[in-house]
Order: sequence, then structure tokens, then C-alpha cells
Amino acid sequence: MKILTVGEYLMRLSAPSGTGLAGAEELSVCFGGGEANVAAALAGFGAETSFLSALPENAVGEAALRDLRRFGIDVSFILRKRGRLGLYFYEAGASLRAGKVVYDRAGSVFAETAAAEYDLCGALQNADALVLSGITPALGKNTEELALRAVKTAKERGVKVFFDVNFRSALWSMEEAGKVFRAILPHTDVCIASSDGLDVLGGKNAGADKAACERAARRMKEEYGLGAVALTVRESPSASKNVLSGVLVSDKTYFSASYPVDILERVGGGDAFTAGLVFSLMRGADGQTAVDFAAASDAYKHTLRGDKMCVPAEEIEAAMRGDTRIRR
Repeated sequence: MKILTVGEYLMRLSAPSGTGLAGAEELSVCFGGGEANVAAALAGFGAETSFLSALPENAVGEAALRDLRRFGIDVSFILRKRGRLGLYFYEAGASLRAGKVVYDRAGSVFAETAAAEYDLCGALQNADALVLSGITPALGKNTEELALRAVKTAKERGVKVFFDVNFRSALWSMEEAGKVFRAILPHTDVCIASSDGLDVLGGKNAGADKAACERAARRMKEEYGLGAVALTVRESPSASKNVLSGVLVSDKTYFSASYPVDILERVGGGDAFTAGLVFSLMRGADGQTAVDFAAASDAYKHTLRGDKMCVPAEEIEAAMRGDTRIRR
């Protein structure tokens, strides 16, 4: 199983736990980004993963490249150019205080690189699947063109396309995003979205209502001619405690188990869901197994700090069984 992901790699600067960004006197550093997070999780599960992106030709870019390599991600299709690395600042939420993200990624080397500079054909040559998110085309005309070229080239070559909607209102408007997403979806096999983020495609947000989730996913599947639609479902009694699940509509509708979690890390859960779904479907799992594994991956990621999760598939399967005993 060979999976290609396309997107931007970022440096993350986080305020200490229990401290807001405005009051922080120090920030911790790690790297992340939606599509790279998916690649890391897939590598942990045992898939061969490649990441297509651009990084600055300096020490910071080298640190980012080494970070990707340590997760077992193939970096052969990453361009190195003069420029800057995108940043984002993160403040974890707790109890009644919501988390916050502040982006500083305008003019990054990834955003400034023209789509034609990438070797998309080479990157997709032996790939079984392409994973793309709606964050990539939000970064400017270059990345919008890259996203469209990627999905079209993949479809021409018979590579399965997974598209995670991932709308970010801090990066562009709903109208701009909807227009681009509607151009990407005809080239998509499996679409992934959050149940409360469907308005960007003209749908009704479904929340945690199972019947509403099924209706929304089926509407998307039929409207865009998709093979399958998966929705992440989140109940949020507080910023510290959530209940996570998922729904998959393909040949029929599948609902996952629900996972209550005490959150150590809010970032990257949706990326883990995407990775779990991609991994399961690409190895031929049935719909129920796929959505269960995806939802469990999402929940598991909430127990790990940092953007990325890289654990064996067996760890997720143990969580699905409720096996939380210490392993010695």
C-alpha cells in the first residue's frame, strides 16, 4: 500500500498547558500539518507514505525534513527553495475555555511555489491512493492549482482520491472554499468531513444526530457522485471532555462505536480519522471495520501530545477492544 499526501508542513509554537498565548513567556516547538499528520499515522500503521511539499533551504527547513524522515515518510518529492516556513501558534483549551490557533503562513515557501514545479506524475507513479485536504487550496492560487492538478492527475492514473474537506475560516471565506471544493469533488472517490462543517458545501450541519448525519452524508454522496462519504462526529460537553464517533455511507450506512475521551491534545484527531479510514479501506476492510478503526484512531490521537500520531495498527485495535492494561 503506497499513499501520497500533498500539503504544507508547519512549525507549531505552543503555549504551556494552562497558559494563554497572550500570557505565555515561552513556547514549545514541534512540526505538523494536516496532510503530513495523515502520512505519519499511515506510516505507523504500516503503509508506505510519501509527502509532496516545499520546504525552505535553511536550517529550519532541514529540521522539518528530518522530522518527517523520523516518522518513516518518504521525502523524495519535497522541493527545497529559498523562503520561509509557515508557522502556527497554539493555545490548548481546558474546561470552558476553547483552544485557539493563530496562523502565520502567508508567503511561505509552499504557498509561493508554482504547481508546475512539482513532479506530480513521478510522485503518483506507483501510488495506490492520494490524500488531500481543503487546507492546501486555501493558501493561494499556487496551492489551489496544485490541489486541482493533483486530483485530476490521480484520477487519470487510476489512483484512488481521498479528500478531507477541512475548511478553515481563518484562511478563506466559505464562498471561496465552496467554489474550489466543488471543483475537487468530481475527481474524488472518498470525501471526509466533520458533521458540523457541512455548510461550506451548502449542506446542513448534522451535529451528533445519527439520522441527520446519515442524511447529510448520503446527500453529498449522491450530489457529487462519490464512492463514499465519511463524517467525524464530536460531542463536546467541555473543551477537556469529548465523545467521538464516525459515520460512513458507501454501499450502506455504518455507524462506529462512540469513544469518550479526556483530551490531552485536540490537534490532529481528524487527521488520524482520515488515516484510519484510508488504511482500512485500502487494505480491503468492510465499511463497519473501516469506520470503527477510523473513529478509534481519532480518539487515540487525542491522548497523544503534538500534531502527529505514529503507532502500530495493533495499538488502535487494542483500543477498539477496550484493552487499556499496561503492556510489560
